[in-house]
Amino acid sequence: MRLEGIPASPGYAEGLLFDLDRPPAGYRAKASVGEEKAALELAIGKAVNRLTTLADAADADAAGILEFHIAMLEDDALSGPAFASIGSGQLADAAWRAALDSEIAGYEASDQDYFRARAADLRDIRDQVLRALSQDGEAAAAPGAILYGEDIAPTRFLETDWSAGGGIALKAGSTASHVAMLARSRGVPMVVGLGGSAEKVGGFALLDAERGGIVFSPSPADIETFRRSALSFADRQGAAQTFLTRQAITKAGAAVRVQVNIAYPSDVDGIDIATCDGVGLMRTEFLFGKTLPDEETQYQAYRKVLEWAGDKPVTIRTVDAGGDKPIPGFTVEETNPFLGLRGIRLSLKRRDIFRVQIRALLRAAIHGNLKVMFPMIATPEEYGQAVALFAEEQAVLAAQGVAHKLPPLGIMVEVPSVALAPESFADVAFFSIGSNDLTQYVMAAARDNAAVAHLNSVRNPAVLRLIAAVAEFGRGKGIPVSLCGDAGGDPATIPALLEAGLRDLSVAPAQLAMAKAAIADVSV
Repeated sequence: MRLEGIPASPGYAEGLLFDLDRPPAGYRAKASVGEEKAALELAIGKAVNRLTTLADAADADAAGILEFHIAMLEDDALSGPAFASIGSGQLADAAWRAALDSEIAGYEASDQDYFRARAADLRDIRDQVLRALSQDGEAAAAPGAILYGEDIAPTRFLETDWSAGGGIALKAGSTASHVAMLARSRGVPMVVGLGGSAEKVGGFALLDAERGGIVFSPSPADIETFRRSALSFADRQGAAQTFLTRQAITKAGAAVRVQVNIAYPSDVDGIDIATCDGVGLMRTEFLFGKTLPDEETQYQAYRKVLEWAGDKPVTIRTVDAGGDKPIPGFTVEETNPFLGLRGIRLSLKRRDIFRVQIRALLRAAIHGNLKVMFPMIATPEEYGQAVALFAEEQAVLAAQGVAHKLPPLGIMVEVPSVALAPESFADVAFFSIGSNDLTQYVMAAARDNAAVAHLNSVRNPAVLRLIAAVAEFGRGKGIPVSLCGDAGGDPATIPALLEAGLRDLSVAPAQLAMAKAAIADVSV
């Protein structure tokens, strides 16, 4: 039996299936209402401690996800209905499940993709506490297993030892989910959107996450074909390593800059600066956790990366809060966050917070080759207001005698209004195409919704036409144009991006070698 799906993280895995959807072990009833409430309190505490331990050992991407889960578990508004039900005679596990299932159903029924995506977080939180309430916890997957089910929680991914291999095969899921991003950064094969069921098939399976498919109870011929493909993939990965320290050049001799995307300063600790042309995107959202970061915290974070890069450019994006990145004390709750107060719109609304970041960036600029870009720009007026704030804070620092430098100020091209009329932004220092958001806005297909994942493709002619138009405008006006979305690291998409006129891509560090190898195979 074979099911076809969508590749979320390339690679191959063979092994026993592990059922992600198996229910937690049974719960043992307590003698009184007080003991039931105490059991739930203890389970919530265990879940918080477990998540905190994971977050302390996780990188920035994972820690941000886990901190969001911890904040929700510590919110009395989430647990209150469960405790009320226990007071009415329900057992702790049933009360917690009912309360969370009700919340999840509300999120899943929303007509907004953002809220439907958050339902996965609530399911994870529900199951964390049910696991803590159960008699013997949660069964662990065997080393090298293929985790199969409707969806997978970030905590399950982070707790799995991937050193022995294995992979993820999901009936639903999304290529833009938190777990998909984690899988790509760690090289774990993952396929989403499989549908179907493996309940009546054997326990051994073959996962092809390069093309997108899984084979249950494979025949000897299936196994032989699969292993040839897996070996070919491994050979290509090995061959790609020879490109890692080389300048990326096409077959025709066109040089292509390949930079890296990072989410947190510590990300550069594992990257040799000689393997890349700089940082094409440094996200700053993960500095904004449970509390808003002060100027010194931000300054030190930016300085670390700039000093690591030396004379190579580091493009730092001002905080892109909102959308799928809520920040306590900063973002606002909206019915449609992706089309609401996010990115530069929110920064201009909360100038007190934005000015702190601006001062930190101006001070850090003296330590390297800094470029700053604004996310979610839709109009020239927004760019003008942001530039004016930089000028104001520069004047303040100058009056105080604080060392600083004004870096080049550019914009993300992720809103179609910019891609359709780049001539309105002829005074920007540079363009950086955010292919993830640009694609979802052009195609009206949410990047976190598996049901429309087939529409969310940078290779759609409409999206490529806009990318080509921006690249051509940039060449004509002498404005640098790069791309920093996920598409830049996809070997299958790179030829189309180069054909569209791009010569500057920024990719996840793990994708550097394969991206350079793909560039070398293109004839433009």
